[in-house]
Parts: sequence; structure tokens; C-alpha cells
Amino acid sequence: MFKYLNKDLPASIVVFFVALPLCLGIALASGAPLFSGLIAGIIGGIVVGSISSSQLGVSGPAAGLAVIVLGAIASLGFENFLVAVVIGGALQILLGVLKAGVIGYYFPSSVIKGMLAGIGIIIFLKQIPHAFGYDKDYEGDLDFSQADGENTFTELVNMLDYISPGAITVTLVALAILLLWEKVLSKKHKIFTIIPGPLVAVIFGVLYQIFMTDHETFAIAAAHLVQVPVPESATDFIGQFSFPNFSAITNPQVWVIGFTIAIVASLETLLCVEATDKLDPQKRVTPTNRELFAQGTGNIISGFIGGLPITQVIVRSSANIQSGGKTKFSAIFHGFLILLSVITIPVLLNKIPLAVLAAILLMVGYKLAKPSLFKQMFSLGYSQFIPFIVTIIGIVFTDLLIGIGLGLAVGIVVILLNSYKNSHFLHKEGYDVDDNKFKMTLAEEVTFLNKGAISRELHNLPDNAFLELDVRKTKNLDYDIIEILDEFSVRAKDRNITIKIISERGTEENPDSYKKFFEKEKKITA
Repeated sequence: MFKYLNKDLPASIVVFFVALPLCLGIALASGAPLFSGLIAGIIGGIVVGSISSSQLGVSGPAAGLAVIVLGAIASLGFENFLVAVVIGGALQILLGVLKAGVIGYYFPSSVIKGMLAGIGIIIFLKQIPHAFGYDKDYEGDLDFSQADGENTFTELVNMLDYISPGAITVTLVALAILLLWEKVLSKKHKIFTIIPGPLVAVIFGVLYQIFMTDHETFAIAAAHLVQVPVPESATDFIGQFSFPNFSAITNPQVWVIGFTIAIVASLETLLCVEATDKLDPQKRVTPTNRELFAQGTGNIISGFIGGLPITQVIVRSSANIQSGGKTKFSAIFHGFLILLSVITIPVLLNKIPLAVLAAILLMVGYKLAKPSLFKQMFSLGYSQFIPFIVTIIGIVFTDLLIGIGLGLAVGIVVILLNSYKNSHFLHKEGYDVDDNKFKMTLAEEVTFLNKGAISRELHNLPDNAFLELDVRKTKNLDYDIIEILDEFSVRAKDRNITIKIISERGTEENPDSYKKFFEKEKKITA
């Protein structure tokens, strides 16, 4: 874990600056104390990062749970809600024990890539208002619709009435620093690879805020700065922690919310794990059941001390990867940075303009949704491109889970269409018009999904045809297919069609029962 400190330390600093406003923004959107978001960020980094086997994933409070949390706190109260968080964590551990992590592997690659691109576009669009100094929307929001009746695109229009010259200046200079650092300086001298460009951009932003506070035109308003709670004393700091009211454990609604948190948080985590592994330059594979155990442990601890629910978060994970992170040390250390900073320098943190962080996230968003990715997916054909683009549209215009659900549904439809065409399961290997002879070969696995294609091919055979059906490669044949062959044999007699079956054990013409024939061959599957 300590082998790549020269990469992981700079990456952890970048993740820290990205995570800090996200923790606060998601807590604000959830109707929870701001400190609860910071607790979740700290636990997500230190505890989950230590237990998890994900080398590049970063965990913390997730925007996808904000609406659920908001409703739960409104109906239960915060202390009772924390009981549901603890229950949700325990259920996630149970899911890990039951090996439910395998669910993540059943999402097509095209949908996962669409998820990454869709989130990249959302990050980019959501940061533009912050870059211009308009902060009506909370930091870290990923949903299309807003609680105030606005949406992602109307917010872009509204920001034109609230343009801040100071915020735009900071954004442009920060972007210039980031691009210069990445494209030029990092290739000139080793020192520029050790000191992260985002840190330099943040330092510039803090200095700008200090020197331009009283400037009439270029000052940045307090609403456009990071806003970490500032305790007056150690007692004040400790007083920010809340504890669950376990007398509410008999309340059925607490259990319903606990189950909801467990399912949604686990699904978001598994999807993020899959996406993070795809972004990993070393293509390491995260054990998903271990990840559920880590997330569950983190949620139990977070709930016990007043934190929000935790998931692995693609925004932070992708920032970690793109900043050069190599091992999970970067995720763990970012958690310690949040803890140390809120204890020691909250006043200094509150001088960081959100415009600087917007510049960092604009770069993250662009890298996730590069035009070259769209070109690559288009070149792979419609079976990859359509689920990919539907997932993106769904995420941009609804939210993460709905977008992925739409992409998955389209992916399944594409699979069914391909199975119906059956280019891989049924082949006409020979066609002799004069002799009216045909040869078809079934693949190793033939399932009910191939019923349509096989029925079509058999129906299209002309009268008086001779069909040679080769099943030597076939290992498993669904009972549905046997029924089709048995039914066709009745029609074949009327049409004078001869069927000759070639198998490993020999040949047979027009068997009385295809079921009995394949039972002898031991090829039938239920």
C-alpha cells in the first residue's frame, strides 16, 4: 500500500478537495446537519478504504441517496434515522456473506461505459453554474430535476443573471493552471509530478479570496465559498456528533428505510466498483462481496456516530484515478485529511472558492465523457452503441439508477433481437437449390431465446426438402427446442420434408420422437 506514495499522496489531496464540498452539499440536500456529511466522508475514507479491496474506489455520502435520506429524516427524525443507517449497514454485511456481490457482473460493458460518460456529462453541466458564481443548486447534485422546479438546463440559463466576475476569473485561472500542469510542466521536471496541479489551483483560489475580499467588482460572495462548520471549542466539536435512538428499532418504518438504504447503497456501490475497475489502468478486479462487507461496516460506524449513509462514489473515484492514484492509500489518506482539516483549519477551508473546485471537476467530467469514447462505441456497432447512448440520455435527463435501468433494458432487448436473428446459434452451412438439400448446425448451447430463429428457419424450408441437422457440437439443448422439433416433425410429414440428425452417437432419419432421441444423447436441459 505504501509502494506508490509519490502517486497516492498527490491524488489523495485532489480527492480531499473534491470530496469536501460534496460531503457538505449532500448533507445540505439531505436535510441533515452539515457535519454528518463530513463524518460519512471520513468513515468512507478511513474505515471503508481500509477494509475494502478496491484499490482506487473512494467512498463517502452519495447524491443518489439524498432524496431517500431527506424523506426519512422528515418522517423519523435524525436520531431515529441513524438507527436505519445502522440496520442498512448490517444488511449489507449479510448481502456480502450471501455473496450477492455477483449482481454487479450482470451489467453489460456498454451500460457501464454509458454510466461513466453520463456522469461525466452531468458533472460538467452541474459545475458550469458554480464556475460562473451561481450556487442555487447544491454541490454534488446529479439529478436532472431540482426541488425548486428547475432542472440541469434551466439552471444554466438562470446563471446568466448571476454572473460573478470574480468566480469566472478564478475558474479560468484555475483551468489554465490545471492544463499547464498536466500538458506542459509535468513533462518538464519531476517536481511538477510530485506537487499536484489542483493543489496549486486551490492555493491560488485561497490567496485570491484573501486579497480580493473587499474588491467591489471581483470579490467572491460568501455563498460561493466552501462552508465547513467552525466549532468554538473542543466541546463544540464533540457536540456535533449525534447518536442513534435505538428505542426506535421496533418501528417498522425504520426497518423499511434500513432495507431501502441497504439495497440502493449496495447497487450504487456495485455499479461504481464495476465502473472504477474499467477506469483502472492496471485493470484490477475488486472482490464485490468484500466490498459489500466494507460498505456495511462503514455504514454501521457512520450511523453510530451521526453520519450519512455511505456508498462508493464514482465522482471521487474517477478524480482519484485521473490524479494518478495507484493504491487504496489515497482513499484512506483523503479521509484523514478531511478529519484533520475540520479539526485544525476550518476557517482556512472556508476561504476556498467553489469556482476552483468547479474547475477541477470540469476536467474530471470531460475526461469521463471524451468525444473519442463516443466514436469508439459507435464503431463497435449498434448492439454496443444503443445501450451506451440510452444509458447516457437516461442519466442526464433522470438520475443514475433510472438511466442504468433504461440502458440495461435496451441491452436486454438487443440481446433478444440478436438471439432471434441467431447468427451464432444456428447456421445454414450449405444450400443446394437443385437438390433441395439444406444443412444446419446448432451451437454448443441452444436456449429458449433461440426458439424464434429456429422456428423461422424450419418454417421457411420448402416442401420436399432434405434437412441435415448437425448436433455434434451441441452440449445442452433446451426442452423448448425439443418441443419445436417434435411439433415440426408432424408438419414435415405432410410437406414431405426429411430430417436427418447427425450426432456423436450416429445418425437417424425422421425419428419418431426427438425427445427420446436427445434423451439418449443426454443433451436435454430443463
